[in-house]
Amino acid sequence: MIMTLAKDDLLLKLGKVIALVLQALCVLGGGVFFLLIVVVTLMSEGMLPGLADAESLPDAAKYPLLTAFIGLTVMANFAVMFFFFGKMRALIESASKGDPFIPDNARRLNAMAWLLLSSQVLTVIVGELRVFAFSLIDPQSQNTFDIRPNDLAGFLIVLVLFILARVFRHGAAMREDLEGTV
Repeated sequence: MIMTLAKDDLLLKLGKVIALVLQALCVLGGGVFFLLIVVVTLMSEGMLPGLADAESLPDAAKYPLLTAFIGLTVMANFAVMFFFFGKMRALIESASKGDPFIPDNARRLNAMAWLLLSSQVLTVIVGELRVFAFSLIDPQSQNTFDIRPNDLAGFLIVLVLFILARVFRHGAAMREDLEGTV
């Protein structure tokens, strides 16, 4: 017996819309950082003479490779989260069609856990690179990157997603066994 969720479940509809909006924001954010990298590179090479002269270059343009690396890391994080929200949309779509305990959803949850773990690691890398950049710009700076207890929530969610993936995998296997005996 498969229990289906209502097609007009407000939470599922809202989740789909939010995931889609967040995917769009990931694309927008990635595009902004791509443009930032291009502009900083062109500025540092003196190819945008009307925008800034050598004395008034922003600090980011004084260290174009570091700025580009930070930008690429942020872009990678946007890409990871774009795929995360895509998996989330597929999971929501599957749940709204009927029984969510299927092997595909277990795989989606597992992929979401790996994607979110990647995002957490990339966030730590960006934080450390930011501190390094500030130390180059202002050697007297006491700027440090520290992980606060609230920052650990993302890693906790990764653990929850891995556990949910196993629960869904076990639920799908139990359902298959049950259907095989009927």
